[in-house]
Amino acid sequence: MRRVRTRFAPSPTGFLHLGGIRTALYNYLLAKKYNGDFILRIEDTDRTRFVECAQDYIIEALKWLGIEPNEGIYNGGPHEPYLQSLRKDIYKEYALKLVDSGWAYYCFDTQEELDEMHRKMSESNIANPQYNYISRNYMKNSLTLSKEEVNSRISNGEPYVIRFKIPENEIVRFHDIVRGWIKVDSKTLDDKVLLKSDGMATYHLAATVDDHLMEISHIIRGEEWLPSAPLHYLMNKAFGWLDTIPEFVHLPLLLKPNGQGKLSKRDAEEGGFPIFPLSYIDPRTNNKITGFKDKGYLPEAIINALVLLGWNPGNNKEIMYIDELIEIFSLEKLQKSGARFNIKKFEWFNHQYIKNSDNSDLFKYFNEYKNEDANKLNKVCDLVKERANFIDDIYNNSKYFFIAPKEFDKGNLTDDQIDFSIKWIENFMSLIKEKPLEFDILHDFLKETLEKDNLKMVDVMPTFRLILFGTTNGPDIIKSIIILGIDETNKRIECFKNVFIKNISNI
Repeated sequence: MRRVRTRFAPSPTGFLHLGGIRTALYNYLLAKKYNGDFILRIEDTDRTRFVECAQDYIIEALKWLGIEPNEGIYNGGPHEPYLQSLRKDIYKEYALKLVDSGWAYYCFDTQEELDEMHRKMSESNIANPQYNYISRNYMKNSLTLSKEEVNSRISNGEPYVIRFKIPENEIVRFHDIVRGWIKVDSKTLDDKVLLKSDGMATYHLAATVDDHLMEISHIIRGEEWLPSAPLHYLMNKAFGWLDTIPEFVHLPLLLKPNGQGKLSKRDAEEGGFPIFPLSYIDPRTNNKITGFKDKGYLPEAIINALVLLGWNPGNNKEIMYIDELIEIFSLEKLQKSGARFNIKKFEWFNHQYIKNSDNSDLFKYFNEYKNEDANKLNKVCDLVKERANFIDDIYNNSKYFFIAPKEFDKGNLTDDQIDFSIKWIENFMSLIKEKPLEFDILHDFLKETLEKDNLKMVDVMPTFRLILFGTTNGPDIIKSIIILGIDETNKRIECFKNVFIKNISNI
C-alpha cells in the first residue's frame, strides 16, 4: 500500500476559520490512522490578497487545536521550502515542460484585449465567456503567432502568461472518494493561467506540482475546489503522473445555521458566535474578532464537534477524544451533503469536556488559585464544573468560595421574600450546627425541614445563594455549605444582614 501523505495547504489571504480547520483535521486524522505524514504547506501565490500575520495565525491556531504537522512550514522536512512563494523557479520549470510538450502555451493578450474578447462572446449569447478551445484561436498567443514572433516578444521582455491547453472534445473522467466517478466535458473548461506575468505560479500549477513532488497520496479539500479537479487531473495526465495521482476527496460545505448557503464570517458577526479558533484584529476595520479560545472553549471540544460536521462514525456515539477519532476515522464515512453549523452543539460539547476534565487542567487557567488549598480546589471544581459551559464559568462560579461577595444582585426577588428567607435560613443553620457535614444527611434534613414548613426549594434557595455568592443562581447549597463550612456560612449571613437589612430595598 502506498504511504499515506496528506497536506493542509491554506492560503494566507485571510484568517483560518472552521471550514479550513475541518479540512486540516480530516487530513490529520487520515495520516495518523495509517502512521503516515501530515504536511503543512502555505500556498501564498496570490500576493495581491496576502494578509500580514495570517500565516502565523494558521500555525498558532493548528497548534492550539493539537493538529500539528510532522512536516512542513515550521518544522521542515525533505521537500523544503514549504512556502510556495519560495518555489517560483520550480514552477516555471514545470510550466515550460508543459509548453514544450504542447499542453500549455504563451499568451501576450493585454487586459483590454481580454475584456474585448469577453464582450464579443457575450454579444454572441455565449453564457460563460472564457479563454477556451474556441477563443484561443483568435487571441494573441503562441498558438496563433509564429515561433519567431513568440521568441521575439519574450526576448524583448513583453509580459506574458502561460495557459494550460484544455483538449477539445474529451470527457474528463476521474474518481472522488466521496462522490464516486465524475465526468466532465472538456468543452465546459477554460484554459486556466498556470504562470502569471510576474513569474508567480497560480494555485493550479503550484498545487499540482507540489502534490506530486511531495508525494501526496490524498487531496482532501473543500467542495469549492471540485470545479478545479478536472484541470488538475488533466495536468497530472499532461505531466505523465497518472500512476501516482493523489486520490481526490472533496468535502461537503459547512452551512449557515439555517442551512441556506455556506457559513461565513458575516453569519458569525450577525449571530454573535465564533467561527475562528483564535481572536485577531481585523486589518480592514481594526476591530477585534473573538475566537473560540477567548470565548472559553476547550480545543478538544472544538475537534469533537467539528469532526461530526460532515463525517459520521456509524453509531450514535458523540464524545470521542482524538486517539479514538484517529482509530475509527475513515474517508468512506464522509457525507456528500452540506453540514449545518449549530453553535449550541459546540457549547454542549464544551460543557461535556469541561465536566469530564481533570480539575488541575481547569484551574491552571486561573493564576488566582495557585496558592489555594488543593483539597478545597478539587471539591469546588467538582461542584462548579457540572454547571460550566465555558472556562470562565469555572472562575465565575468558584471565586466566591474563596472570597466573600461584596456586591449582590437580587434579580427578581422582592424585599419581603429576602426578609422571610433570611429568618428561615438562620433557623436552618442553627438546626444543622451539630449535624455531621455529610451531603446525604444534610440534604435529607433540608428536604424534611422545607416540607415541615410547607415550603419549596425555590422559596428560600435563591436568597441563600444571594447571601453566599452574590447572585440568585449558583451551585448546590448543601454542597456549598460543606465546602465553606458552618462558620464561614454563618459569617456571610451576618455580613449580608449588617450591610443590607437596614435598607433592603436598595439591594
